[in-house]
Amino acid sequence: MKTVFLDVASLAPDDLDLTPIRQQAGTLALHPTTSPEQLSVHLAGAEVVIVNKVVLDARTLAQHPQLKLICIAATGTNNVDLEAAQRLGIRVCNCQGYGTASVVQHTLSLMLALATRLQDYSAAVKRGAWSRSEQFCLLDYPIMELQGKTLGIIGYGELGRGVANLARALGMRVLIAARPGSEQLDTPSDGRIELSALLSQVDVLTLHCPLTDQSRNLIDAAALALMKPGALLINAARGGIVDERALADALCSGRLGGAAMDVLSVEPPSEDNPLLAADIPNLIVTPHCAWGSVEARQRILVQVGENIAGFKNAVPIRVVGIE
Repeated sequence: MKTVFLDVASLAPDDLDLTPIRQQAGTLALHPTTSPEQLSVHLAGAEVVIVNKVVLDARTLAQHPQLKLICIAATGTNNVDLEAAQRLGIRVCNCQGYGTASVVQHTLSLMLALATRLQDYSAAVKRGAWSRSEQFCLLDYPIMELQGKTLGIIGYGELGRGVANLARALGMRVLIAARPGSEQLDTPSDGRIELSALLSQVDVLTLHCPLTDQSRNLIDAAALALMKPGALLINAARGGIVDERALADALCSGRLGGAAMDVLSVEPPSEDNPLLAADIPNLIVTPHCAWGSVEARQRILVQVGENIAGFKNAVPIRVVGIE
C-alpha cells in the first residue's frame, strides 16, 4: 500500500513523532507542500492520501481511480469534494477534537491579554515610559477585571463549552447565543438567547461557530453597534464571521474596547487587510495558531494513524460524507 502526505509542512512536523502514521502507511511519501501542478505526480499510485489544506476536487479524484482512502489531517472537509469521493467509492476520514485544549487555552490567553492591556504595557516599558515615570507604576491603559463581567459565546460545541468553563472559574457570567440562522432557540434549557439580545449585554464576545452562509459577516457594523461601549471581541473560529473593515472602524473610533483575532478572512492575509494596519488600538492578531500546540498536532498524527488502521481492518472510524 502506498500512502502520500501532500502537505506535511502544514503541521510543522519537526517537533512531532510520525510513528503513528509510519506504522500503518505501508510505503509513505512525505511532501512538504503540493502545488496544483504537482498534485497529479504526487498522487500517482497512491491508495491512501493524507491532506490538510490541498484541494482534492472531483476532477482530481476521477483521474486517480486507485485512491481508496482520504485522511484529512484536520476537522474541516471543505477542501475535498465529498460527493465525488462518495460516488467514486473513496472513503474520507477526518480528525476530531484534537485541538480543544489548545484553542480554549489560546482564547483565554487572548481574553486576559485584552483585559489587562498586556501588549500596551509591555510596549510602554520597552519604549522607556516606565523609566521616565514620576510614579512607581504605569496606569496609562484601563485594566478590566473579568470577575463579574458577562461573556457571550457564539458556538456552544466542545470549544464553546471549554471556554465557558474557564470563564466561570474566573467568576464571569456566561450567555450563549442561539445558533446563527435558526428561527427558534435550539435548546431553551441551555439558556440560549437571540444574538441581538446577547450582544447588548456582554462585556466580552467570543466566537466558536463554523463559517456558513448564515454566519458569514455575522459580526458586522450593525452587530458591533449593539455591543456595549468598551466591550471586547475574540475570534478563534473563522475569519469570515467578522466584517474586518467594520471591526477596524469600531476599534479606531473607540466604540469597541479591544479585539483579538486568530483567524482572518483570507489566509495568509494580504498586506492591505484592514486589521493589519499599524495604528489600530488594543488589537491582537495571531496567525491561526490557536489549534497548534505540540500536543494537538501530535493528536492529529495519532488519529490519522488510527483512521488508516480502521480502513485496513474494515472497521472505519471518523468517516465523513454527504447526507
